Amino acid sequence: MSRIGKRPITIPNKVTVEISGNHVAVKGPKGQLARSLPDMVDIHHEGDTINVVRHNESRKARERHGLSRTLIANMIEGVSSGFQKHLIIQGVGYRAQMQGKTLVLNVGYSHPVEIEPPEGVEFEVIEKNTQVLVRGINKEIVGNITAKIRAVRPPEVYKGKGIRYKDEVVRRKAGKSGKK
Repeated sequence: MSRIGKRPITIPNKVTVEISGNHVAVKGPKGQLARSLPDMVDIHHEGDTINVVRHNESRKARERHGLSRTLIANMIEGVSSGFQKHLIIQGVGYRAQMQGKTLVLNVGYSHPVEIEPPEGVEFEVIEKNTQVLVRGINKEIVGNITAKIRAVRPPEVYKGKGIRYKDEVVRRKAGKSGKK
């Protein structure tokens, strides 16, 4: 049995969950999210807990079991506390700034790169214009937009310049050695 799928999901006080068939709608202090889940699982709502149960032991049902439980748990966590990702910009002259809601990156190209936030996501530039905080209630969208920002200038292995996640470790190469 799926170790993740069989764990119950506890619902915080200020969050309401509505389940109709395999459609789940979650409302909380940060906003609301809705999602349709695969047909191979059933969602049981009892009191302040939710359990996800699969119909049979087929491979597809087992795959969808843990996925469905994680999607519901992420929706509940998103509307109650939200998600955030932290990016660090490293390099001489590399910086980020906000123009309204748009994030403007100067990362060594001949032109600044502008990134519009999708709905439900906000950017914040902190600490000497070298760090970007991406916040939102949908974990999937926050992760995707953060990956797109990082892809503008991924960290390079010789000097470490570029955009990286806060907890990312860039393995450095030695580079050329001079003639002796």
